[in-house]
Amino acid sequence: MNGSICVVDDEPSILNSLRGILEDEGYQVLVAKNGVEALKLIRLEAPDLVLLDIWMPEMDGLETLKEARKQFPDLMVVMMSGHGSVETAVKATKLGAYDYLEKPLDLEKITILVRNALHQRKLEEENLTLRHQVERHWELVGASPVMGRLQQQITAAAPTHSRVLISGENGTGKELVARAIHHQSPRRHRPLVEVNCAAIPETLIETELFGHERGAFTGAVSQKRGKFDVADGGTLFLDEIADMSFSAQAKVLRVLQEQQYTRVGGSKLIKVNVRVIAASNKDLQEEIEKGTFREDLFYRLNVLPIDVPPLRQRKEDIPALVRHFLRLHAEEQGMKIKAITDSALEVLKRHEWPGNIRELRNQVERMMIMVPTPVMDVSDVIPFFPGVRGGVSQEVSPAMSFESLREARNAFEREYITCRLRDNQWNVSKTADDLKIERSHLHRKIKLLNVECRSDA
Repeated sequence: MNGSICVVDDEPSILNSLRGILEDEGYQVLVAKNGVEALKLIRLEAPDLVLLDIWMPEMDGLETLKEARKQFPDLMVVMMSGHGSVETAVKATKLGAYDYLEKPLDLEKITILVRNALHQRKLEEENLTLRHQVERHWELVGASPVMGRLQQQITAAAPTHSRVLISGENGTGKELVARAIHHQSPRRHRPLVEVNCAAIPETLIETELFGHERGAFTGAVSQKRGKFDVADGGTLFLDEIADMSFSAQAKVLRVLQEQQYTRVGGSKLIKVNVRVIAASNKDLQEEIEKGTFREDLFYRLNVLPIDVPPLRQRKEDIPALVRHFLRLHAEEQGMKIKAITDSALEVLKRHEWPGNIRELRNQVERMMIMVPTPVMDVSDVIPFFPGVRGGVSQEVSPAMSFESLREARNAFEREYITCRLRDNQWNVSKTADDLKIERSHLHRKIKLLNVECRSDA
């Protein structure tokens, strides 16, 4: 089926005619004689499109449209009327109708309109799916106390137009915080423009931020809009602002003070309304003392300071982060999602993660690709952390998390037996010989320790 369509009209001849035509085109067709019946059908069947007559007894089409859109805001509706007027068409459009058809109906026009309407609906659904995927990609994950405080700061900062200065180590997610502030702000429907100040050569940073006029310098063959211009009405995110040249800092300061600037090589003042969010992995107070960052710019930017915690201060979030990245990588790579055991997660929690969230994400992607089994256990994870092997390093060894010697011994035996079984292609008899124990004894251990044995050998 190409889709489902609900036809609503009090004239049986029109219902029968439209049903025949649309079914011939491969659509599933539902019919209703009035607005009350239509609303019941819409609730029960959730059609992809509704063809709705305006002039009907009991409940007219406009009233039906209003009620249907109230219950189902994304419902695609095309109005039909033999007594049409511009005023009626405008009112239907304001109530959310996709289009308007006049009677007598042109059957060819109907089939084209239906096809276009359903295509539009499909595009909207795909766009919504992509938007959800993007939002999930930039989602802030974690329920630790420090993340709770961070979320509170974001919630407090977002509704304002004040400037924000985000600090934190490399890989902690400063860009995610900037995006969260923008998407929760009144400017969310306007652009979020990002500038990585560390990635732009000093000679180009000013033209990148403010644009240039044609002929401003050799190679400037046309006028170029700057990032401030592009971000007008929205948010400009200046990442790694400590790496911006001193002269560019002075110009940014002037824009923040006056909300206007001139392009490189130009004289015309350009007024902008931009919220600036800046971020740095450096201590800007230290940079001020070194003479590499302007103190007056620091105080202009530091209206709402937000510090993003490193991963080592929120290790309780690692299980949620790992599972989040496993889902994302499965979607991106077109792979089946893998599971990870609690004991394997303990290994990850013992690592210090100097590269923070970025390092964790890369490590999860590596493990997902390199580990061949659908469930990642301790023995699968340890090879990615050489310091853990043999329990040499207490800082990363999962053994230190056990509350009793018995629990630690059972965990070790479970891991040891699993490794030996894997080495012997899950042959229990051969593994028992290697371990110098009876086969029946090994079977009892496997059952007692809940070892996953992937063969009945």
